Amino acid sequence: MEFAAAQDESTEIGEEDIVEHIFEAVIEQRLPPGTKLSESALCDAFGVGRMRIRRALLLLASRQIVDLQANRGAFVASPTAEQAHEVFEARLMLEPSITRLAVQRATDAEIAMLAAHIEREHEAHHIGRRRDAIRLSGQFHGLLAQVAGNSVMLRMMRELITRTSLIIGIFGAQDMTDCRDHDHSRIVDAIRRRDAEEGARLMQEHLAQIKRDLDLSGRATNALDLVSILKRQGTY
Repeated sequence: MEFAAAQDESTEIGEEDIVEHIFEAVIEQRLPPGTKLSESALCDAFGVGRMRIRRALLLLASRQIVDLQANRGAFVASPTAEQAHEVFEARLMLEPSITRLAVQRATDAEIAMLAAHIEREHEAHHIGRRRDAIRLSGQFHGLLAQVAGNSVMLRMMRELITRTSLIIGIFGAQDMTDCRDHDHSRIVDAIRRRDAEEGARLMQEHLAQIKRDLDLSGRATNALDLVSILKRQGTY
């Protein structure tokens, strides 16, 4: 009998929560690209039945976080070098424009929020909390799109941030995080000064540097225990 059958269904974690837990593990690079997401392991990790896991995997696949392969199962998406180039091409086209909009539309409260977020990034880097640094650096770009006030751009950025995290997991050095936090500080300073062109230029340089730090000639491989990684979160 499945573990889920012994539980009150109303107390089980829902599909969206499962999606968020797996999404966070991917963004934080605890689940590397190419990781097989075994249904039985996920059932054990979340204490639910297979149907709930399958619905969660379908949602993850619709967001391009997971690849569903016939007769093989589900795997964390694993972008190729060519796809990595395309992701950065898209970001280099999109994010300078997002930065310009943020300069035009950011309120004082939003600028203060961005500055406070960067302080958390600084702290995570300073005390060596790499997982938090990765999460916060990705969130900065999402917050900037939020401040820009364009919901279409925000949805696009969320997908691109996820894809970038996967790309860094494959092609980045072991100690590489998504971004250098001092670059973010300079971008926020430009927004505070209402200098749209300087902000856009800094964003373009920032993204170009991230791409230069990647080794697009090879892939990283990691062995891991799926159940223990997800259970360590302890938040469900």
